[in-house]
This record gives sequence, structure tokens and C-alpha cells, in this order.
Amino acid sequence: MLSMTGFGRAGADAAGRRLVIEVRAVNHRFLDLKLRLPWGGVELEARIGAAVRKRVDRGALSINISEDAAARTPSVHANLPLAMAIHAALVELADALGAPPPGLDAVLAQPGVLVVGEPATAIDELWAALEPGLDAALVALAAERAREGAALAADVLARVANLERLAAELGRLAAAGPEAARKRLTDRLAKLLGEGQVDPQRLAQEVALLADKADVSEELTRLTAHLHELRALCSAPGPVGRKLDFLLQEVGREINTTGSKSQATEIARLIVDAKAELEKIREQIQNVE
Repeated sequence: MLSMTGFGRAGADAAGRRLVIEVRAVNHRFLDLKLRLPWGGVELEARIGAAVRKRVDRGALSINISEDAAARTPSVHANLPLAMAIHAALVELADALGAPPPGLDAVLAQPGVLVVGEPATAIDELWAALEPGLDAALVALAAERAREGAALAADVLARVANLERLAAELGRLAAAGPEAARKRLTDRLAKLLGEGQVDPQRLAQEVALLADKADVSEELTRLTAHLHELRALCSAPGPVGRKLDFLLQEVGREINTTGSKSQATEIARLIVDAKAELEKIREQIQNVE
């Protein structure tokens, strides 16, 4: 089980810069990716998105790639083609005017000959430098999500155990229901009609009808099966959040039907406890991928 929340951080050297890559993830029904990059470019964003989707199925992810200013060394480089073209033009002009040949100062004085900053980098070269850092940040994110997921799984399993205990108690009370109904009906009729006036055959028919209406054996069987599946999903690899959400709907349906079929006070109390545990599990799985 993986949590949808987490944080990962890594560094990368690209285009002469030391970059810091930070990935933050929070809950979301789908995969929602937001990027903040020092460079624009649809192709780079597409490559980052593809790398994220290999590792993340759901969650709102914010990826921020920024420059580590403390580690930056200013870069100055010469635009050699431009400098050579300017020098040739100045030499031609000096010859035409009978002036001395131009020196380096005259070339350096022209705009664009010296460039402060990093030269443009091809997308393939940039991605080759950036990808390992992004991958390291995503690995760190996955490790944190796995740790949080393990804690979530432990909590959910503890609550599943409580539901299993409640389901077993419901089964015990439901099995004793027909006898309890027979006793209640016998006592009621005895008060109304007097002792010895109750038709045993008619009483048996009424008890059978009441027992049939209150029979929750199928619901409890399905509830037990759903709880077993919940246990399995808590240990399953990969994204399970959507499956857990659907399964909890089925668990809730069986609990509600069991409660609606029975009028016993003890069963009603257990149904309230089961619904409380179920709601706590629902809250937890909102964090599960």
C-alpha cells in the first residue's frame, strides 16, 4: 500500500548549472502534475511527465526545478563566429580608410561578442543531464510514500480486525435471534391470551416468518468475504486506492442491510460500532494511491 503524500529531493548538473529537483505529492483522485522549470519547452515537460507516470498513478504532484545559486559559477563565453565576422569587417574597413588594423579591444566593444551565462543546450543533452536527478527525486518520493503507506496499512488492518470481531459477534447474535423471537412472542401471547392458550403450530409459523425476515446469514457471509479481500489489498503491490474505495462501499452496504433486518438492541449497538470503524477506514484510504 502506498500513500499519496510524500516528498523527494535530488540534485543534477545541467547546462553548467547545479539544479535542485523537489517533488511534492498530496491527495488527488487522479494524477495532477504541475511543473516549475528554469527552462520552457513542451518537449521537456512531456519527458518529465512521462517519467513521472512510470512511477506514480494518482496524486497531485508539484515538481520544482530550481538553480542552486550558492553552487553556481558565473559563465562567460565568446561568440567566436560573431567575433571573427566583426574582426574581418573591421580589417576591411581599416584597409579602405588607410587606418591601422583593429585590435582586440575594438572587437570586444561590439555587442554579443562576449556572452555572460550558459549557452543554449540541445533538448537531448539537457534531458540526459536532468533525468538521473529527476529519477532520484522520484525514488526518494516513492520511499517516503511507502513508509507512510505501511503506517496506513497497519491502521487499516487493525480496524479490519475490529470489523471481523464485530461481524463474528453479529453472527452469534443473529443465530440466537429465532429463539429469542420465539420467547418474546410466546411471552407476549401468554399475557394476551393466558397460559396454555397459544397454538404451538401457529406460534412456530410466526417464529419462522420472523426468523426469515431477520435472517442476515448471507449479508454476514458477504461481509466476511469483503473483509478478507480488504486484508489482501492492504498487502498488495501497486495502486489499490480505487479498489479499496469500491470494496468499502460493499462493506457498508452489507452492514446497513444487516442493521435494517434486525430489531435487536444488541445488534443495533454493534452496527453503530461497525459503521464508526468503517468511517475511520474510509478517511484513511483517501490517502492511498
